[in-house]
Amino acid sequence: MVSTRSTRTGGGGRRERLRAETTAEIKEVALELMATGGPDAITLRAIAREMGMTANAIYGYFATRDDLVTTLIDDLYTALADAVDAGWQSAPAGDPAARIQAWADAFRGWARTHPEGFRLVYGDPVPGYRAPEGGPAPDAARRVCVGITALAAAAWPHAERRYADSEFTWSDFDEGLLAKVRPAFPDLPPAAVALALRIWGRLHGLVSLEVYGHLAGQTPSPDKLFREELAQLIRSLGVPE
Repeated sequence: MVSTRSTRTGGGGRRERLRAETTAEIKEVALELMATGGPDAITLRAIAREMGMTANAIYGYFATRDDLVTTLIDDLYTALADAVDAGWQSAPAGDPAARIQAWADAFRGWARTHPEGFRLVYGDPVPGYRAPEGGPAPDAARRVCVGITALAAAAWPHAERRYADSEFTWSDFDEGLLAKVRPAFPDLPPAAVALALRIWGRLHGLVSLEVYGHLAGQTPSPDKLFREELAQLIRSLGVPE
């Protein structure tokens, strides 16, 4: 009798599902190793040992450690881009203060939920890692960059008069940055792009302190600190609350 098992259960589908589950576990273990041992703890041999796999078996999923790191960064950065985009879209288009608040809350919320991911994307370089040409997660990086610039663009009608004496010109910015933001915001002047970087510095700086544990011994109220910093930022832009 000819077996119908593969037809009934979808042999190919089952293999693909098992491969996807193993791949997900490899990435999860990599982040666990990073959490306990830092970025240099991410090695294929260490992951194989944790999972009870042979070193040769894990190479069937990722040919090199750098391939794994690139995949991790791409996944994490894309998840972050999805989160902040969703936050931005959740607030009314005609309410710049609400949109800035929603984007910032989504950014901080994702970072607190995925501290190892935040560190891998923004903080801790993996020793010896060679990124692919164009960098890892180029689309996600572009989306987050455009999102940050959108914060400045939303505030610019209210903030413009405060930066009338700005001396920034397009030559003050990296060409890679301009390639991301100018197509999305062709009417924004250089001063507005500089404002986007200032906003990013304030948000990223405080979130980084929290993720790396530097606020733990300083205040029991990081939520309150972030809320007040964000409120001050919005007021500094002249945006109606």
